[in-house]
Amino acid sequence: MPQLTKQVVDSDTAYTFDLPVKVLQFGTGVLLRGLCDYLIDKANKQHIFNGRIVVVKSTAGSADDFAAQDGLYTVCVRGVDNDGQTIDEATTVSAISRVLSAQDNWQSVLQVARNPHLEVILSNTTEVGIEYVEENIFQSPPQSFPGKLTAFLYERFRTYGGKKDKGLIVVPTELITDNGLKLRECVEKLSAYNELGKLFNKWLKYHVKFCNSLVDRIVPGKPDAATQAALEAKLGYEDALLTVAEPYLLWAIEGDERVKKILSFEQVHENVIVDEDISYYRERKLRILNGSHSAAAPLGYLSGFDTTFQCMNDADMKAFYENVVYEEILPTLPFEDQQEELKAFAGDILNRYRNPFIQQKLIGITLHQTSKNNARNVPTIQRYYQKFGKVPPLFAKAFAAYLLFMKAVKHQNDQYFGQRGDDFYLINDVKAAYFHEKWQGVTPATVDTLVKSILSDRTLWDIDLTLLDGFADAVTSHLREMMK
Repeated sequence: MPQLTKQVVDSDTAYTFDLPVKVLQFGTGVLLRGLCDYLIDKANKQHIFNGRIVVVKSTAGSADDFAAQDGLYTVCVRGVDNDGQTIDEATTVSAISRVLSAQDNWQSVLQVARNPHLEVILSNTTEVGIEYVEENIFQSPPQSFPGKLTAFLYERFRTYGGKKDKGLIVVPTELITDNGLKLRECVEKLSAYNELGKLFNKWLKYHVKFCNSLVDRIVPGKPDAATQAALEAKLGYEDALLTVAEPYLLWAIEGDERVKKILSFEQVHENVIVDEDISYYRERKLRILNGSHSAAAPLGYLSGFDTTFQCMNDADMKAFYENVVYEEILPTLPFEDQQEELKAFAGDILNRYRNPFIQQKLIGITLHQTSKNNARNVPTIQRYYQKFGKVPPLFAKAFAAYLLFMKAVKHQNDQYFGQRGDDFYLINDVKAAYFHEKWQGVTPATVDTLVKSILSDRTLWDIDLTLLDGFADAVTSHLREMMK
């Protein structure tokens, strides 16, 4: 670092190397590196949090890249601001002390539990990571993430005899609702199964705080070879862990004043929020960001676009995104006093879609499209009817595009494929076989039967959508035109 001749990186790292370890982190993924670790590093450089991170790598594979670079890596924040100005910043993150393999160094992981400075546990083990698996936590290591966490907490309890001041703050960032509560439930079940005793359960209940949290930042991770080479030429060094992230970030954590005091890194950014109730932040993200994604992705993809960026550079798709957000989503949100803030948030979302450096693939957004539609947009459609008493026209069009997207033309090796032009695409949805059967023999003339059959299926939507006056007719009309 002292030999660098280019001043393009925030590389003030010397102070942070001597800080004590205060965080254990399960997961080496790019979201943690580009959001959570990035913020902790920023707080360290401002002499606020003053703690480093030991990372546990649970999956197979080597941690040599981290060891070779002393845990250092670069986050390149790239995008455009609301005024259209390019943002291109680089930071050398020095928050990670070391990376330990759970498979090869489990005893070293347990050793961290005896660290008197430890205060926080973070995790991102994917959405399927927080699942209860009945297992012996005294394996080396336990197989599941909740098993590893329970073993770690029990080791800390034994080391300090259940002292109050040696409790921990646990903040999972997995993208599931109530992630903290669900992780606590898994740990409590494992404690009962492994008979860890009443005293441990009491310490767990009163002195280990599990916080629900919500994270939002697009972190694609390592760029393609050409972009990597261009960035390294600009930086003046090679970085096997170079991580690209968008400028926008959000980390909302459910917690009280004790949590806020310990998670002092929340001071470094206005969008790091510690609050006793984060449902507002969860709801606005689910409806505006995730909802507009799910509404537009099939329509954009079948129109010939591959990324949100391409859509935002097409007049019709750009208008669809903007109008579905401002005219059909925002008016239905139950936050009357925050309308101006919601409009600003919506503007940020649309600006993120225009980021030329972060191009989200539409086909990826369609993963599990049916369940996403049910969670994200069916409630919005219902609210729209409750408020306006009529069909939301853009959601009707989006629903028609979704139904057409789910039309499989090829079935091979238990996979179903739709067709766009001369190309086939995988319908990556657990309901793919259901839709394949529904589409058999359907023509533009008979498509109304298909629409009514699917919209009335309560197993998909929890309600009968044909009871919404005019919705089935609007969807049918759009779908018939799209088929032609």
